[in-house]
Amino acid sequence: MPPPISPVVLLFTAIFTSNVLLSNFLGMCSFISVSNNLKSSHGLGLAVVLVMTITSILNWTIDHLILQPMGLDYLNLIVFIIVIAATVQILEMVIERISPALYMGLGIFLPLITVNCAILGIVLFINIRSYGPLQALLFGIGSGIGWWLAIVSLAAIRIKVDKAPVPAGLKGPGITLIIIGLMAMAFMGFSGMVSVQ
Repeated sequence: MPPPISPVVLLFTAIFTSNVLLSNFLGMCSFISVSNNLKSSHGLGLAVVLVMTITSILNWTIDHLILQPMGLDYLNLIVFIIVIAATVQILEMVIERISPALYMGLGIFLPLITVNCAILGIVLFINIRSYGPLQALLFGIGSGIGWWLAIVSLAAIRIKVDKAPVPAGLKGPGITLIIIGLMAMAFMGFSGMVSVQ
């Protein structure tokens, strides 16, 4: 039985309170690596939103309509990974066809969405929390939007910080990690408003 969570609350929670990057710290590798360019960050963020949304509802559907009725729910992790990999492969082909510049800008990080722990983490959160189909869809969309918001925000901040006088010992990864910590604290400020367990 899905927990009685309002769809609006679940969407807000997925974006801010339980932000997959800044609360759970999932998907940090591409988050830090791609966030030095605003255009690439925006493109990767939109790709992650799309993949999270599609895989959340696809995996929920496959799990509840095929695996569980057939008693094959022990295979769900393997099936989840296959669905994520197939979705990313199709998305990669579409981006290469539509925007070769974005495809080249994202480089290795586009196919690495397949192994982005944030994508699998959201699908597993949906499964563990026994969300219904609408909840799964909204949690997937909200988590993707939260990921996009975080990476675009970090990219915008890093552009400003590159022009600021940063002490030599903090340049590069040091200041980036400090910024991420401050962003995480800012997003945690929403945690008193709503919470989903």
